[in-house]
Amino acid sequence: MLRALASALAILALAGCQLLPEGDRGRGPRPPAESGGGAVSNNALARQCLAELGATGAAFTPLPDRYAGPGCSLLNTVELSRLAGDRGSFSISNLGPVACPTAQAFAAWARYGVDRAARVYLGSPVVRIETMGSYACRNVAGSGRRSAHATAEAIDIGAFHLADGRRISVLHDWDGGTAAEREFLRVVQRSACKRFRTVLGPEYNAAHRDHFHLERGGDGGFCR
Repeated sequence: MLRALASALAILALAGCQLLPEGDRGRGPRPPAESGGGAVSNNALARQCLAELGATGAAFTPLPDRYAGPGCSLLNTVELSRLAGDRGSFSISNLGPVACPTAQAFAAWARYGVDRAARVYLGSPVVRIETMGSYACRNVAGSGRRSAHATAEAIDIGAFHLADGRRISVLHDWDGGTAAEREFLRVVQRSACKRFRTVLGPEYNAAHRDHFHLERGGDGGFCR
């Protein structure tokens, strides 16, 4: 009798496997709210983004996916080390992990918006873009809503270093620089607005007096 019962249970178990919906077969459990790490993203969209980012001439390292807490994750992120300009490449400082699609927009803006504007308005190419980071597991200031930084989909830009030794900073040169430096900063901000949905700078509020906030997401778009 015990043997018969065991056989019946085995048959039921096999039948249950066959009755799983097609989309659920092979699907593992969802990642926990906090995870120490994981594999590098390998889905088709992730691979396409990495290929397109590589085609820009950027130097980068794909990073493992990671869930860092409620609403905070690092999915399909990269660590950028250099970006391509029209006549060479330049480095990025203080950036950390950044989502691949955001890195794509950043690479295009840096080349066609920043480097070209520096040559036209300041007579010197860019050698480094100084950032204030990308990923931070936090809310938008003064709200209960997660910031785009919590998913590495925003970058804060503090200054630009030129080949002739000048450092053009948002904090000191937005209002206090030469006429050419002030115009350069306004041109690169307007250029960012064409590639990022949300761009915030010194004229938005005091919290952004020292940087440009570049974000691919946001509702409806906002540039100020």
